[in-house]
Amino acid sequence: MIAKRIIFIGTVQGVGFRFTANSIARRHRLAGFVRNLPDGSVEMLAQGDSDDIDSCISSIEKSFAGYIQDKSIEDIPPNPSWKDFRITF
Repeated sequence: MIAKRIIFIGTVQGVGFRFTANSIARRHRLAGFVRNLPDGSVEMLAQGDSDDIDSCISSIEKSFAGYIQDKSIEDIPPNPSWKDFRITF
């Protein structure tokens, strides 16, 4: 199990991004959360199988192809307290 922090940059707030990302992450059986950041970007912390995380990110990028301008991905330590995926504020 691995964990990643993904920052999506672009027109990603106010377009249903968190709701869709939450749904996609749950389909990929990931744990973690997604939330808006004050600078207009969206942060996603995802934990699970490496292939599932990569597929999730790819699905989100396809769903919001016209909205995501850039993204950054970094490895983070897994968090054993994450049991499901949710939207946080």
